[in-house]
Amino acid sequence: MFKSIRQEWLSNPRADVLAGLVVALALIPEAIAFSIIAGVDPKVGLYASFCIAVVISFTGGRPGMISAATGAMALVMVTLVKEHGLQYLLAATLLTGVLQIIAGALKLGSLMRFVSRSVITGFVNALAILIFLAQLPELTGVRWPVYVMVAAGLGIIYLFPRITRAIPSPLVCIVVLTAVAVMFRIDVHTVGDMGELPDSLPVFLWPEVPLNFETLKIIFPFSCTLAVVGLLESLLTAAIVDDLTDTPSNKNREATGQGIANIASGLLGGMAGCAMIGQSVINVKSGGRTRLSTLTAGVVLLVMVVFAGPMVARIPMAALVAVMIMVSIGTFSWSSIVNLRTYPKSSSTVMLVTVIVVVATHDLAKGVLAGMLLSALFFARKVGQVLHVGSASLDDGLTRRYAVTGQVFFASADAFVARFDFREVLEKVVIDVTHAHFWDLSAVGALDKVVLKFRREGTEVEILGLNQASATLVDRLGVHDKAGDVEHLMGH
Repeated sequence: MFKSIRQEWLSNPRADVLAGLVVALALIPEAIAFSIIAGVDPKVGLYASFCIAVVISFTGGRPGMISAATGAMALVMVTLVKEHGLQYLLAATLLTGVLQIIAGALKLGSLMRFVSRSVITGFVNALAILIFLAQLPELTGVRWPVYVMVAAGLGIIYLFPRITRAIPSPLVCIVVLTAVAVMFRIDVHTVGDMGELPDSLPVFLWPEVPLNFETLKIIFPFSCTLAVVGLLESLLTAAIVDDLTDTPSNKNREATGQGIANIASGLLGGMAGCAMIGQSVINVKSGGRTRLSTLTAGVVLLVMVVFAGPMVARIPMAALVAVMIMVSIGTFSWSSIVNLRTYPKSSSTVMLVTVIVVVATHDLAKGVLAGMLLSALFFARKVGQVLHVGSASLDDGLTRRYAVTGQVFFASADAFVARFDFREVLEKVVIDVTHAHFWDLSAVGALDKVVLKFRREGTEVEILGLNQASATLVDRLGVHDKAGDVEHLMGH
């Protein structure tokens, strides 16, 4: 147990603390921006980011991953806040947490194994594009010093590691550009221009809403959407951090942890949040690996905005834009562009569709859902094509034996029926399905169709090798041999 605690908390303390400091600085403007998107006071996003980051550091299943208030969640909240106000948002946040805990208890995190690599690559690329697009308002219609500072920031980020990797280059970028902006009084957009920073610690706050069915009817649809979007983004981000660090994570624990963190956020006046791929990449690239980096990010965030607000407010947005551009470049899977020529067209199509839908809708859930549906259709089509029906004539042409190999289900049922010749004059047909499997109602219907067609032509039909699962399905759903004994079919 102590070995596990040391591994998850104290195996990389110096790098974790420095990485957490970088993440905390980068979290501030994003938390404020997401609060504005949701239509609430900046302190709601800042308190949420502090609370979720701190709680998830203890309860989450992916050490080193950063969770806080996010744009994907903020977009879902807009209508609820506009029509019902902040108190209903807090209530919805609490219910979101409960639903996510239930999802963790039901082990829904294990469903991540059904998300294809193409969908994950598309998700990553779309997020990289969205992160870059989110920086454009800070780069359009501004004075030339902004461009100089962003270019200088990128120069520091990419060149400083050649001098030393002891200090994360994004942190050096933020500190140096802030010092230059203050020293030379350069007139650029700062963190303080994003919104007013809170000057007090968060307090326990129970939502002031009626505890009745009417309230539940209002918040339940929003909470369901928030829970799904939050888990989807968190579990996909966990998979990405797994790849970046070459370490495993507990997806079901992460789902439960996200729920606990959101409940804590709602009780402290914060909005619902989830994992942030941009901040998680910043953390990993800055050397963060353990839970200590996530905890540091949350604690430092609160300390800075509450106790060092005036100083934090003077950080130029150009410095943070440089950091986020670095994240965008580092997040995008550049190899996926090269692989478009060599990978199967179906995989490339799934990746591109996921990217296009996410970027077009700014909704991660819709993009990933589109990618997963397309993956499932391509998979069904591919498996459906792996069906072989061979035949051989026996007993001087009076009997024909068909040998079926492959998977028979909705996508291959028509092809299965088409492989039989019902016009041939025969006394008996033997259908050997030893190397086949019947999966669903469409498959059983296809088998019924074949048997009944032969019988209408006066041909005796014998089925051999039906496995246990297929026999059970045929016995329950089939109509061609209700008077027969499925066990007899299996015995041949």
